[in-house]
Amino acid sequence: MQQNRRFYHPRHWATWLGYGILWLVVQLPHPLRMAIGSALGMVGYRLAAGRRHVVETNLRLCFPQLTDHERVVLARDIFRSGGMSIVETAISWIAGGSSVLDRSVIEGQDNLNRALAKGKGAMLMGMHMATLDIAGAIMSSEFTLDVMYRANKNELLEYLMTSGRGRLFSNEIERGDVRQVIRNLKAGHIVWYGPDQDYGLRNSVFVPFFGVAAATTTATSRIAKIADAPVVPFTHYRVDNDTRYRIVIFPPWDDFPSGLPEQDAKRINEFVEACVRERPEQYWWFHRRFKTRPPGEPGVY
Repeated sequence: MQQNRRFYHPRHWATWLGYGILWLVVQLPHPLRMAIGSALGMVGYRLAAGRRHVVETNLRLCFPQLTDHERVVLARDIFRSGGMSIVETAISWIAGGSSVLDRSVIEGQDNLNRALAKGKGAMLMGMHMATLDIAGAIMSSEFTLDVMYRANKNELLEYLMTSGRGRLFSNEIERGDVRQVIRNLKAGHIVWYGPDQDYGLRNSVFVPFFGVAAATTTATSRIAKIADAPVVPFTHYRVDNDTRYRIVIFPPWDDFPSGLPEQDAKRINEFVEACVRERPEQYWWFHRRFKTRPPGEPGVY
């Protein structure tokens, strides 16, 4: 505890205040928690102009068939969902997945168990839906999981996040530590892996995502090949007016990796796109998915 005395410095008071407010929100009935999250998201929609620009740009690129009004409505719903996600993340860290088990269903558990029966671990390939943290917490009640994460620059927030995840998951692997991912898979672990963000040109290929060329990592194929681990795709949503959670685990992919990185990346993007179309307002459109452009093509943000 002595080494954590630095977290009482005044520079951390705002973070503590935010955490304290979220702790209080977590104690409330779930529908009220989600209503507060929705309201928080609408505040973000009004104030976070830069992030709103990213969302609106993504929607313009990915949903050209929508009218301007329809895209505005969808953008607002995305921010509402993002606000709920903040509350759900707090629920995960503070109360754990057991607090929402009566509001959740996991379909296809046999698919993951069948993959694990081969004794080679499993890459649980997901995507950045807004329900990512709460779905992970729910899954941890049924399976022992390793998760990948990106370190936060705020040292107190990083400490709180690491502590929260540590109560749920067996191992936390920093996003760039591919060797550790491979070691854990070879040891028979389930490792969550999300390949649906833009990680730059290195080890990426350009394949369509919603009809737009998107830099897509080829690491999924490389890791699966080196570790000889099955890839098990899954997704997760809020359902029933945002009061319940549905997690769907699909059968392990056959013929993956195919030996053709571009073909594998295209397959991944097609899967992610199909899942996102089920609940487009629940995808993490705040990310600059198209920030890396093919040579000679101008930036979009």
